[in-house]
Amino acid sequence: MTGMPPPVPSKDYARQYAALLPTLLPELERVLLEEAPVLGASVDAFEREFADYVGTRFAIGVNSGTDALVLALRALGVGPGDEVIVPANTFIATIHAVVLVGARPVLVDPDEATMLLAADAIDRARTRATRAVIAVHLYGALAPMDAIRTACERAGLALLEDAAQSHGARAHGATGACAAGAFGDAGCFSFHPSKNLGAFGDAGIVTTSDERLAADLRSRRNLGKASKYDVRVVAPNTKLDTIQAAVLRIKLRTLDAANARRRAIAGTYRDALADVGDLVLPTAPSPEAHVFHLYVVRTAERDALKKHLARRGIRASLHYPIAPHRQPLDVDLGYAPGSLPITERLADSVLSLPVSPELTDAEIERVCAAVRSFYDG
Repeated sequence: MTGMPPPVPSKDYARQYAALLPTLLPELERVLLEEAPVLGASVDAFEREFADYVGTRFAIGVNSGTDALVLALRALGVGPGDEVIVPANTFIATIHAVVLVGARPVLVDPDEATMLLAADAIDRARTRATRAVIAVHLYGALAPMDAIRTACERAGLALLEDAAQSHGARAHGATGACAAGAFGDAGCFSFHPSKNLGAFGDAGIVTTSDERLAADLRSRRNLGKASKYDVRVVAPNTKLDTIQAAVLRIKLRTLDAANARRRAIAGTYRDALADVGDLVLPTAPSPEAHVFHLYVVRTAERDALKKHLARRGIRASLHYPIAPHRQPLDVDLGYAPGSLPITERLADSVLSLPVSPELTDAEIERVCAAVRSFYDG
């Protein structure tokens, strides 16, 4: 089409960093000239600041969200012969982490309305071999953690949070205000550049209030070292780089404002797209319990709508179009096609509309108009 306005991206890193440069560049210069490249002072500072933000006693930086999950599972004693209950509707890394520690992922269909793990699924899926549950705060929405934690405590199961998409999501539950990453025995975050709090590269962190667990994780992220030449366990080298910690410290200061902007965009979509066609819009369990890492709608006409938007320069994405148990993995997860019907229906119908905080109101209005035009014919 001639005269088409610039594309509406799903994310725009250049816009994001352009706004941060006046603060970021002097800090990066200081770090490069004054700090150690590995486990420098900025790592310690960011760990303290992020633990305070989440509301845990400790945070242990690692080099990816996947490694955060793997190390947390190992530190919790999960290994061969154990089963871990995992929502089937998740990014594949959640399941990979369980397989990588030698345990068996037990996949359960999510609640179809929320697309998240429901507590009653834990009781139905657990066996004598079940050791842990991973609750995934998918798309930025908190899973029902009070009920999940109660189910885990009743069954004596470790509770791990995959909080890779939910930085800053909060709820007021039975124990008062609590944030993603503070409900369970440990919380695992990714700081992939696409996340609500993203590094300039890969990075991750584990949060916990268990002092023994924190000490174990610090050793496991650093080749199992108790000190420089005293090695106690076989473990990977997966430390958080100093330069990434410096970037994350600066971006943490603007996280709440960025999340508020995401919620405002979600509100615009809610008002503009309610009762449009067969669209099913996401809902938030409470105002602060969803940080809209993704704005995921559902429609039986997903592929046609995505093409319609693309022709109008709007980048809509798929999270995720292949259910994990349908992936052609080199490991058999043990689930046949059709065995997890809700997860499979979601994979066929989900579409993520642009929701990055850098997007303008005019760009979001373009998205809304384009979606409505699809259904108006």
